[in-house]
Amino acid sequence: MAAHRKPRQRSLGGPTVRTAATLALAGAATATGFDGTGHADPHLTPEQIKAKVDKLYEEAEVATDKYNGAEEKADKAQENLEELRDQAARRTDRLNSAREQLGSLATAQYRTGGIDPSWQLALSGDPDLYLDNAALADRVGTGQAADVAGVRQQLLEIERLRGAARVELGTLRTKQQEVKRHKKTVTSKLTEARRLLDRLTPEDRTRLSSPGSGTGHASRSALSSPRTVTGPVSPASSASDAPNPRAASAVSYAYSKLGSPYVWGATGPNAFDCSGLTQAAYRSAGVSLPRTTYGQIGAGRRVSRAELLPGDLVFFYSGISHVGIYVGNGQMIHAPNPSAPVRVAPLDEMPFAGATRVA
Repeated sequence: MAAHRKPRQRSLGGPTVRTAATLALAGAATATGFDGTGHADPHLTPEQIKAKVDKLYEEAEVATDKYNGAEEKADKAQENLEELRDQAARRTDRLNSAREQLGSLATAQYRTGGIDPSWQLALSGDPDLYLDNAALADRVGTGQAADVAGVRQQLLEIERLRGAARVELGTLRTKQQEVKRHKKTVTSKLTEARRLLDRLTPEDRTRLSSPGSGTGHASRSALSSPRTVTGPVSPASSASDAPNPRAASAVSYAYSKLGSPYVWGATGPNAFDCSGLTQAAYRSAGVSLPRTTYGQIGAGRRVSRAELLPGDLVFFYSGISHVGIYVGNGQMIHAPNPSAPVRVAPLDEMPFAGATRVA
Protein backbone atom coordinates (compact mmCIF):
# COMPACT_ATOMS: atom_id res chain seq x y z
CA MET A 1 0.00 0.00 0.00
CA ALA A 2 1.79 3.07 -1.26
CA ALA A 3 0.20 5.28 1.39
CA HIS A 4 2.31 3.66 4.06
CA ARG A 5 5.63 4.02 2.28
CA LYS A 6 7.96 6.62 3.65
CA PRO A 7 9.76 8.82 1.13
CA ARG A 8 13.11 7.39 0.14
CA GLN A 9 15.93 9.34 1.69
CA ARG A 10 19.21 9.32 -0.22
CA SER A 11 21.30 11.90 1.52
CA LEU A 12 24.49 10.20 0.38
CA GLY A 13 25.92 9.77 -3.11
CA GLY A 14 23.94 10.37 -6.28
CA PRO A 15 25.31 11.46 -9.65
CA THR A 16 24.62 15.17 -9.02
CA VAL A 17 26.38 15.22 -5.68
CA ARG A 18 29.25 13.15 -7.02
CA THR A 19 29.68 15.35 -10.06
CA ALA A 20 29.61 18.49 -7.93
CA ALA A 21 32.19 16.99 -5.60
CA THR A 22 34.49 16.16 -8.48
CA LEU A 23 34.14 19.60 -10.04
CA ALA A 24 34.94 21.14 -6.69
CA LEU A 25 38.06 19.00 -6.49
CA ALA A 26 39.09 20.01 -9.99
CA GLY A 27 39.01 23.65 -8.95
CA ALA A 28 40.93 23.18 -5.74
CA ALA A 29 44.23 24.41 -7.12
CA THR A 30 45.66 25.25 -3.72
CA ALA A 31 43.85 22.62 -1.66
CA THR A 32 45.77 20.98 1.17
CA GLY A 33 45.79 17.20 1.65
CA PHE A 34 44.34 15.65 4.81
CA ASP A 35 43.87 12.26 6.47
CA GLY A 36 47.59 11.75 6.58
CA THR A 37 48.33 13.07 3.09
CA GLY A 38 51.24 15.50 3.31
CA HIS A 39 52.81 18.06 1.01
CA ALA A 40 55.16 16.74 -1.64
CA ASP A 41 58.81 17.61 -2.00
CA PRO A 42 58.94 20.87 -4.02
CA HIS A 43 61.97 19.56 -5.98
CA LEU A 44 60.20 16.57 -7.54
CA THR A 45 60.62 16.10 -11.27
CA PRO A 46 57.51 15.94 -13.48
CA GLU A 47 57.95 12.16 -13.75
CA GLN A 48 58.16 11.84 -9.95
CA ILE A 49 55.05 13.97 -9.57
CA LYS A 50 53.30 11.77 -12.12
CA ALA A 51 54.36 8.68 -10.17
CA LYS A 52 52.95 10.10 -6.93
CA VAL A 53 49.74 11.11 -8.67
CA ASP A 54 49.39 7.64 -10.18
CA LYS A 55 49.78 6.12 -6.74
CA LEU A 56 47.19 8.48 -5.28
CA TYR A 57 44.78 7.61 -8.10
CA GLU A 58 45.32 3.90 -7.45
CA GLU A 59 44.63 4.37 -3.74
CA ALA A 60 41.59 6.51 -4.54
CA GLU A 61 40.28 3.79 -6.83
CA VAL A 62 40.57 1.19 -4.06
CA ALA A 63 38.64 3.53 -1.78
CA THR A 64 36.10 4.20 -4.55
CA ASP A 65 35.45 0.48 -4.91
CA LYS A 66 34.86 0.27 -1.16
CA TYR A 67 32.59 3.31 -1.39
CA ASN A 68 30.62 1.70 -4.22
CA GLY A 69 30.29 -1.56 -2.31
CA ALA A 70 29.15 0.16 0.87
CA GLU A 71 26.65 2.29 -1.05
CA GLU A 72 25.28 -0.79 -2.81
CA LYS A 73 24.75 -2.50 0.54
CA ALA A 74 23.21 0.65 2.02
CA ASP A 75 20.78 0.83 -0.90
CA LYS A 76 19.84 -2.82 -0.34
CA ALA A 77 19.33 -2.22 3.38
CA GLN A 78 17.12 0.77 2.56
CA GLU A 79 15.01 -1.35 0.21
CA ASN A 80 14.70 -4.11 2.84
CA LEU A 81 13.70 -1.58 5.48
CA GLU A 82 11.00 -0.07 3.27
CA GLU A 83 9.63 -3.52 2.41
CA LEU A 84 9.50 -4.52 6.09
CA ARG A 85 7.70 -1.29 6.95
CA ASP A 86 5.23 -1.87 4.11
CA GLN A 87 4.53 -5.41 5.30
CA ALA A 88 3.99 -4.18 8.86
CA ALA A 89 1.62 -1.46 7.61
CA ARG A 90 -0.42 -3.92 5.54
CA ARG A 91 -0.69 -6.34 8.44
CA THR A 92 -1.69 -3.52 10.77
CA ASP A 93 -4.54 -2.64 8.41
CA ARG A 94 -5.75 -6.25 8.43
CA LEU A 95 -5.40 -6.38 12.20
CA ASN A 96 -7.51 -3.25 12.65
CA SER A 97 -10.22 -4.68 10.37
CA ALA A 98 -10.26 -7.95 12.34
CA ARG A 99 -10.50 -6.04 15.63
CA GLU A 100 -13.45 -4.03 14.36
CA GLN A 101 -15.24 -7.20 13.31
CA LEU A 102 -14.63 -8.85 16.68
CA GLY A 103 -15.85 -5.72 18.43
CA SER A 104 -19.10 -5.75 16.45
CA LEU A 105 -19.70 -9.43 17.29
CA ALA A 106 -18.99 -8.82 20.98
CA THR A 107 -21.47 -5.91 21.08
CA ALA A 108 -24.18 -7.98 19.39
CA GLN A 109 -23.67 -10.88 21.82
CA TYR A 110 -23.83 -8.57 24.78
CA ARG A 111 -27.16 -7.18 23.61
CA THR A 112 -28.83 -10.54 22.89
CA GLY A 113 -27.04 -12.99 25.12
CA GLY A 114 -28.40 -12.00 28.56
CA ILE A 115 -30.82 -15.00 28.94
CA ASP A 116 -29.52 -18.43 29.81
CA PRO A 117 -29.84 -20.81 26.81
CA SER A 118 -31.96 -23.31 28.83
CA TRP A 119 -34.49 -20.65 29.67
CA GLN A 120 -34.55 -19.48 26.05
CA LEU A 121 -35.36 -23.07 25.03
CA ALA A 122 -38.09 -23.39 27.64
CA LEU A 123 -39.73 -20.10 26.73
CA SER A 124 -39.38 -20.49 23.00
CA GLY A 125 -42.61 -20.80 21.04
CA ASP A 126 -40.74 -22.85 18.41
CA PRO A 127 -38.14 -25.16 20.04
CA ASP A 128 -37.02 -26.54 16.68
CA LEU A 129 -36.20 -23.04 15.40
CA TYR A 130 -34.36 -22.27 18.64
CA LEU A 131 -32.25 -25.41 18.32
CA ASP A 132 -31.36 -24.47 14.76
CA ASN A 133 -30.37 -20.99 15.93
CA ALA A 134 -28.35 -22.41 18.82
CA ALA A 135 -26.37 -24.64 16.44
CA LEU A 136 -25.70 -21.65 14.23
CA ALA A 137 -24.54 -19.59 17.22
CA ASP A 138 -22.20 -22.39 18.25
CA ARG A 139 -20.64 -22.40 14.81
CA VAL A 140 -20.32 -18.61 14.96
CA GLY A 141 -18.65 -18.92 18.36
CA THR A 142 -16.15 -21.42 17.00
CA GLY A 143 -15.38 -19.10 14.08
CA GLN A 144 -15.00 -16.17 16.44
CA ALA A 145 -12.45 -18.10 18.49
CA ALA A 146 -10.49 -18.70 15.30
CA ASP A 147 -10.70 -14.98 14.53
CA VAL A 148 -9.29 -14.16 17.98
CA ALA A 149 -6.43 -16.61 17.42
CA GLY A 150 -5.81 -14.99 14.05
CA VAL A 151 -5.60 -11.55 15.65
CA ARG A 152 -3.08 -12.85 18.17
CA GLN A 153 -0.99 -14.34 15.35
CA GLN A 154 -1.08 -11.05 13.44
CA LEU A 155 0.12 -9.19 16.52
CA LEU A 156 3.07 -11.57 16.83
CA GLU A 157 3.89 -11.20 13.12
CA ILE A 158 3.73 -7.41 13.30
CA GLU A 159 6.12 -7.41 16.23
CA ARG A 160 8.47 -9.72 14.32
CA LEU A 161 8.42 -7.38 11.32
CA ARG A 162 9.10 -4.38 13.52
CA GLY A 163 12.03 -6.18 15.13
CA ALA A 164 13.45 -7.07 11.72
CA ALA A 165 13.02 -3.44 10.64
CA ARG A 166 14.98 -2.26 13.68
CA VAL A 167 17.82 -4.63 12.76
CA GLU A 168 17.76 -3.47 9.13
CA LEU A 169 17.81 0.15 10.25
CA GLY A 170 20.95 -0.56 12.26
CA THR A 171 22.54 -2.17 9.19
CA LEU A 172 21.59 0.84 7.07
CA ARG A 173 23.16 3.30 9.50
CA THR A 174 26.35 1.23 9.67
CA LYS A 175 26.64 1.15 5.88
CA GLN A 176 25.94 4.88 5.66
CA GLN A 177 28.84 5.51 8.02
CA GLU A 178 31.06 3.32 5.82
CA VAL A 179 29.98 5.33 2.77
CA LYS A 180 30.94 8.57 4.51
CA ARG A 181 34.31 7.19 5.61
CA HIS A 182 35.25 5.91 2.15
CA LYS A 183 34.01 9.13 0.56
CA LYS A 184 36.33 11.11 2.82
CA THR A 185 39.27 8.89 1.83
CA VAL A 186 38.55 9.27 -1.89
CA THR A 187 38.20 13.02 -1.55
CA SER A 188 41.49 13.21 0.31
CA LYS A 189 43.41 11.28 -2.33
CA LEU A 190 41.91 13.20 -5.25
CA THR A 191 42.52 16.56 -3.58
CA GLU A 192 46.19 15.77 -3.07
CA ALA A 193 46.50 14.48 -6.64
CA ARG A 194 44.96 17.72 -7.94
CA ARG A 195 47.39 19.75 -5.85
CA LEU A 196 50.36 17.87 -7.29
CA LEU A 197 49.12 18.13 -10.87
CA ASP A 198 48.75 21.89 -10.47
CA ARG A 199 52.52 22.06 -10.02
CA LEU A 200 53.13 20.75 -13.54
CA THR A 201 53.50 23.02 -16.53
CA PRO A 202 50.81 22.70 -19.22
CA GLU A 203 53.35 21.02 -21.48
CA ASP A 204 54.33 18.41 -18.88
CA ARG A 205 50.71 17.78 -18.00
CA THR A 206 49.82 17.17 -21.66
CA ARG A 207 52.80 14.87 -22.14
CA LEU A 208 52.22 12.85 -19.00
CA SER A 209 48.43 12.57 -19.36
CA SER A 210 48.47 11.18 -22.89
CA PRO A 211 47.03 7.64 -23.29
CA GLY A 212 50.51 6.19 -23.50
CA SER A 213 51.42 7.52 -20.09
CA GLY A 214 48.91 5.29 -18.29
CA THR A 215 47.55 5.48 -14.77
CA GLY A 216 49.53 3.07 -12.64
CA HIS A 217 52.79 1.31 -11.80
CA ALA A 218 53.23 -0.06 -15.29
CA SER A 219 52.81 3.37 -16.81
CA ARG A 220 55.67 4.79 -14.83
CA SER A 221 58.09 2.16 -15.99
CA ALA A 222 56.63 2.18 -19.47
CA LEU A 223 57.15 5.83 -20.33
CA SER A 224 60.07 4.72 -22.48
CA SER A 225 58.95 1.11 -23.11
CA PRO A 226 57.30 -0.28 -26.24
CA ARG A 227 53.61 -1.24 -26.19
CA THR A 228 52.20 -4.61 -27.18
CA VAL A 229 49.61 -3.00 -29.46
CA THR A 230 49.27 -3.86 -33.13
CA GLY A 231 47.14 -0.88 -34.12
CA PRO A 232 43.77 0.77 -33.63
CA VAL A 233 40.59 -1.28 -33.62
CA SER A 234 37.42 -0.02 -35.27
CA PRO A 235 34.15 -0.31 -33.33
CA ALA A 236 32.61 -2.49 -36.05
CA SER A 237 35.59 -4.85 -36.14
CA SER A 238 35.71 -5.11 -32.36
CA ALA A 239 31.98 -5.87 -32.07
CA SER A 240 32.13 -8.47 -34.86
CA ASP A 241 34.92 -10.35 -33.05
CA ALA A 242 33.00 -10.48 -29.75
CA PRO A 243 32.10 -13.99 -28.51
CA ASN A 244 28.34 -13.29 -28.24
CA PRO A 245 25.78 -10.57 -29.00
CA ARG A 246 25.78 -9.28 -25.40
CA ALA A 247 29.53 -8.71 -25.47
CA ALA A 248 29.22 -7.01 -28.88
CA SER A 249 26.52 -4.69 -27.51
CA ALA A 250 28.65 -3.85 -24.45
CA VAL A 251 31.64 -3.01 -26.68
CA SER A 252 29.50 -0.75 -28.86
CA TYR A 253 28.21 1.06 -25.79
CA ALA A 254 31.76 1.58 -24.49
CA TYR A 255 32.81 3.10 -27.82
CA SER A 256 29.80 5.43 -27.70
CA LYS A 257 30.98 6.78 -24.34
CA LEU A 258 34.53 7.71 -25.39
CA GLY A 259 35.33 11.17 -24.07
CA SER A 260 32.87 10.96 -21.16
CA PRO A 261 34.34 12.35 -17.91
CA TYR A 262 35.51 10.21 -15.04
CA VAL A 263 33.48 10.88 -11.90
CA TRP A 264 34.06 8.60 -8.95
CA GLY A 265 30.92 6.71 -7.94
CA ALA A 266 29.18 7.44 -11.27
CA THR A 267 27.47 4.81 -13.43
CA GLY A 268 26.40 6.93 -16.40
CA PRO A 269 24.91 7.83 -18.66
CA ASN A 270 27.12 10.93 -18.90
CA ALA A 271 29.97 10.15 -16.48
CA PHE A 272 31.57 7.00 -15.09
CA ASP A 273 34.10 5.50 -12.77
CA CYS A 274 35.84 2.34 -14.02
CA SER A 275 33.37 -0.28 -12.76
CA GLY A 276 30.48 2.10 -13.43
CA LEU A 277 31.42 2.09 -17.14
CA THR A 278 31.59 -1.71 -17.40
CA GLN A 279 28.36 -2.09 -15.44
CA ALA A 280 26.56 0.42 -17.69
CA ALA A 281 27.94 -1.22 -20.85
CA TYR A 282 26.60 -4.62 -19.93
CA ARG A 283 23.39 -3.17 -18.54
CA SER A 284 22.78 -1.78 -22.03
CA ALA A 285 23.09 -5.38 -23.27
CA GLY A 286 20.57 -6.67 -20.73
CA VAL A 287 23.16 -8.12 -18.34
CA SER A 288 23.29 -7.12 -14.68
CA LEU A 289 26.81 -6.86 -13.25
CA PRO A 290 27.83 -6.24 -9.63
CA ARG A 291 28.80 -2.68 -8.81
CA THR A 292 32.41 -3.27 -7.72
CA THR A 293 35.47 -4.56 -9.55
CA TYR A 294 35.97 -7.38 -7.06
CA GLY A 295 32.35 -8.37 -7.67
CA GLN A 296 32.61 -8.13 -11.44
CA ILE A 297 35.64 -10.41 -11.71
CA GLY A 298 33.45 -13.22 -10.42
CA ALA A 299 30.52 -12.45 -12.74
CA GLY A 300 31.59 -14.73 -15.57
CA ARG A 301 34.10 -17.33 -16.73
CA ARG A 302 37.74 -16.52 -16.09
CA VAL A 303 39.90 -16.41 -19.22
CA SER A 304 43.64 -16.01 -19.73
CA ARG A 305 45.19 -12.99 -21.39
CA ALA A 306 45.96 -15.12 -24.46
CA GLU A 307 42.25 -16.00 -24.79
CA LEU A 308 40.93 -12.43 -24.66
CA LEU A 309 38.10 -11.45 -27.00
CA PRO A 310 36.27 -8.11 -27.35
CA GLY A 311 33.80 -7.62 -24.54
CA ASP A 312 35.85 -9.46 -21.92
CA LEU A 313 36.34 -7.58 -18.67
CA VAL A 314 40.02 -6.97 -17.90
CA PHE A 315 41.22 -6.28 -14.36
CA PHE A 316 44.35 -4.66 -12.97
CA TYR A 317 46.45 -4.45 -9.80
CA SER A 318 46.79 -7.13 -7.15
CA GLY A 319 43.75 -5.79 -5.32
CA ILE A 320 41.55 -6.00 -8.45
CA SER A 321 40.87 -2.27 -8.13
CA HIS A 322 40.52 -1.30 -11.81
CA VAL A 323 38.53 -2.72 -14.73
CA GLY A 324 38.10 -2.03 -18.43
CA ILE A 325 36.45 -3.64 -21.49
CA TYR A 326 38.76 -5.38 -23.93
CA VAL A 327 38.27 -4.31 -27.57
CA GLY A 328 41.02 -6.29 -29.33
CA ASN A 329 44.65 -5.81 -30.43
CA GLY A 330 45.86 -5.53 -26.85
CA GLN A 331 43.62 -2.55 -26.15
CA MET A 332 40.72 -1.75 -23.87
CA ILE A 333 38.23 1.03 -23.22
CA HIS A 334 38.23 2.25 -19.61
CA ALA A 335 37.52 5.21 -17.37
CA PRO A 336 41.04 5.96 -16.08
CA ASN A 337 40.81 8.64 -13.36
CA PRO A 338 39.68 12.26 -12.87
CA SER A 339 42.52 13.57 -15.01
CA ALA A 340 41.40 11.72 -18.14
CA PRO A 341 38.09 10.84 -19.82
CA VAL A 342 36.86 7.45 -21.00
CA ARG A 343 39.33 6.38 -23.65
CA VAL A 344 41.05 3.56 -25.53
CA ALA A 345 44.31 2.46 -23.89
CA PRO A 346 46.75 -0.46 -24.04
CA LEU A 347 46.45 -3.31 -21.53
CA ASP A 348 50.12 -2.75 -20.68
CA GLU A 349 49.19 0.58 -19.17
CA MET A 350 48.65 -1.11 -15.78
CA PRO A 351 49.67 -4.38 -14.12
CA PHE A 352 47.30 -7.01 -15.53
CA ALA A 353 45.51 -9.12 -12.89
CA GLY A 354 42.99 -11.24 -14.81
CA ALA A 355 40.00 -11.32 -17.12
CA THR A 356 36.41 -12.52 -17.13
CA ARG A 357 34.09 -13.39 -20.01
CA VAL A 358 30.54 -12.40 -19.13
CA ALA A 359 28.09 -15.20 -20.00
